[in-house]
Amino acid sequence: MISFTRHRNKSFLLSALLVAVSLLSLALNGFNLGIDFAGGTIFQLNFREQFTLEEVEEVLEKEGLSGAALQLVQGRDPGGEAAGEGVVIKTSYLDEEERRKVIAAFRERFPSLGAGDVRVESVGAVVGREMVQQALFALAVAVVLMVAYIAFRFEFKFSLATILALLHDIIVVAGVFSLLRLEVNSTFVAAILTVFGYSVNNTIVIIDRIRENLRHKRPEEYAGVVDLSISQSLVRCLNTSLTTLLVLVALFVGFYYFIGSFDLIAFVIAIIIGVAVGTYSSIFVASPLWFTFKEWEFRRRGKAA
Repeated sequence: MISFTRHRNKSFLLSALLVAVSLLSLALNGFNLGIDFAGGTIFQLNFREQFTLEEVEEVLEKEGLSGAALQLVQGRDPGGEAAGEGVVIKTSYLDEEERRKVIAAFRERFPSLGAGDVRVESVGAVVGREMVQQALFALAVAVVLMVAYIAFRFEFKFSLATILALLHDIIVVAGVFSLLRLEVNSTFVAAILTVFGYSVNNTIVIIDRIRENLRHKRPEEYAGVVDLSISQSLVRCLNTSLTTLLVLVALFVGFYYFIGSFDLIAFVIAIIIGVAVGTYSSIFVASPLWFTFKEWEFRRRGKAA
């Protein structure tokens, strides 16, 4: 049987390294905020003819939008069939008249661009700030409710260890998005909340097993109980995570090669990272962290006595 408690300092060191790199990236690079949070306008144009990014940039330059972010995607027609390559253009906020002028300029340059080949989304800066506030509020509510539930169902130290493991997961996912410059939007928040639920579910399975095995055990036997409980839950956690990851990878391939929706791709990437990191933290961080808290408690009692 693997001694997870004996080697917990190694897992804590790895987690500290991951968190440090993530925080460093967030401090230096920040987030690549989508229009949901930063405000702006996005055009998705599905071309039915050959084109180059240089031609797209020329049209944008004539409209005073030079420097707009461009990204190639797989185009789709309204029926969902492949329609050649397209491009996503991200600009500052444009009003309705400005958006019409840009679309007209592209249709003049690319006559095959039909009504169903253009998708436009626009969000003002005020709405973007409100979205940020709502996202932070949703995350705060989720954390508070999880702390309350776990503290009521088990004990506060379990709750504290679980929340620290969750913060570890969120910081690492956010750090990867910052490092890779992936777009952070409302689907990212939905993915984070999904990771919350998944990670807590894995953690609760293990801590519930710990609680069952702790009955009539002395404090000096707690290390063995934690190791046994994790070992008993290990196969279940790994099987659940691996099957989930297989589905997520299949979704990623489908979204990337057949649908071309960057919102969905970013959503799946966030969940893939979250599931992998959440499984690791449930096994190597949360329960060993609880054991560390209990060890500190016993030491303080010993000194007090």
